[in-house]
Amino acid sequence: MRRITTVFVLFVTILLAHSCRNDQLTVSRLDATLESVMDKASPENTYTSFIMPESGDYAALIQDPRNPITEEKVTLGRFLFFETGLGLDAIKSSGEQTFSCASCHIPERGFMPGRVQGIADGGIGFGDLGDGRTRHHIYEENEMDVQGARPLSLLNAAYLTNTSWAGAFGAGGLNEGTEHLWGVTNAATEVNHLGYAGLESQNIEGLHLHRMVINKELMDELGYTALFDQAFSDAPSSERYSPLYASFAISAYLRTLLPNEAPFQRWLKGDRTAMSDQEKEGAILFFTKAGCVNCHRTAGLNANDVYAIGVKDLFETGESFNADPDDKRLLGRGGFTGKQEDMYKFRVPQLYNLKTSPFYFHGSSKRSLREVVEYFNDGVPENDIVPTENISPLFHPLNMDEDEIDALTKFLEHSLYDEDVTRYAPPYILSGNCFPNNDVLSQVQMGCE
Repeated sequence: MRRITTVFVLFVTILLAHSCRNDQLTVSRLDATLESVMDKASPENTYTSFIMPESGDYAALIQDPRNPITEEKVTLGRFLFFETGLGLDAIKSSGEQTFSCASCHIPERGFMPGRVQGIADGGIGFGDLGDGRTRHHIYEENEMDVQGARPLSLLNAAYLTNTSWAGAFGAGGLNEGTEHLWGVTNAATEVNHLGYAGLESQNIEGLHLHRMVINKELMDELGYTALFDQAFSDAPSSERYSPLYASFAISAYLRTLLPNEAPFQRWLKGDRTAMSDQEKEGAILFFTKAGCVNCHRTAGLNANDVYAIGVKDLFETGESFNADPDDKRLLGRGGFTGKQEDMYKFRVPQLYNLKTSPFYFHGSSKRSLREVVEYFNDGVPENDIVPTENISPLFHPLNMDEDEIDALTKFLEHSLYDEDVTRYAPPYILSGNCFPNNDVLSQVQMGCE
């Protein structure tokens, strides 16, 4: 009996060892295949080009040379981004100091809203990470600070030369040669004449657009004067406490928002156990059959290019406020350039941390990543307004089967999810207010009243 038991144990041990070797070989083949297809897809011919730098390695971060990133700027920008005390230009006095940049860019939601549309001034409530925010009854819809398209994620914004869905902000990149349009087709783009990159340009304009106040008196009151002095000691004191320099600080901070701890990033840096076999199969599809990399080709899986894929607009959801079907922004790049060939083309968004903000595309027309994958797999435009000739030739049926759709969805949902992006939020703001919202209902719902 003892001999039979010994033989049996030996057999099981050999069987398990053989099975483990087969599993390791399977993983190894998938890893090798993924490396190979990424090498071919990379502009640098190496899969390592998709590795993001560490957020604190400022020299490695993409930045506007006219606004070099420093620790002091990042520290100040992090506070200002979440500071509800800046919201002093509200339409109603009761709305003052109740909103912040982060009202529409919540870290846990991938730095996007928790609902179909962002609401800053004119909003009330927070709910579960922003999903309960709605119109304050004392505001008319046309008084609210809302936009006709869903706010873009701020993760990986460092990889963009031009910002907004139309790529309208920024003096370089897409906008070289469009100088005659700045401030003409879109008054806000007058800021491009200052010569800054997209983030800096849009943030200068955005502080005004979103009803924020930056001046010496308020910075003294809220406690930020010393941080401005540390971040911009070379700037004249008469100019230092201004939207321009606040924009520099906020932009420096935003350039550090990299989801560089996501499983895919860990795999890229050598941890071959960071992704499951199914996720690796999904990644291989991303870089081959599905063709996702044709558009999402930077390390941030975004791009400065614009494409039309015929999705529906925000006003069609029935859940948005003051969304006008005649809003020029719904024309995408064409609303900025006026060119027929640019109509309904929107900039390529980044793909990390999407699963926690279940609204997709500029019009929030899809509610799950699987729906997004299925839309691209079908390759059939859903918005009849978009001319067929403007639809990108890259948008066509992909002929993936259900298992492939599952694998690609798993890669997008899990491999690209950095579960700790709250590390980029401050533990407090200097005003002592609640954040990202400070209205009475939000205070109660967030437990900070």
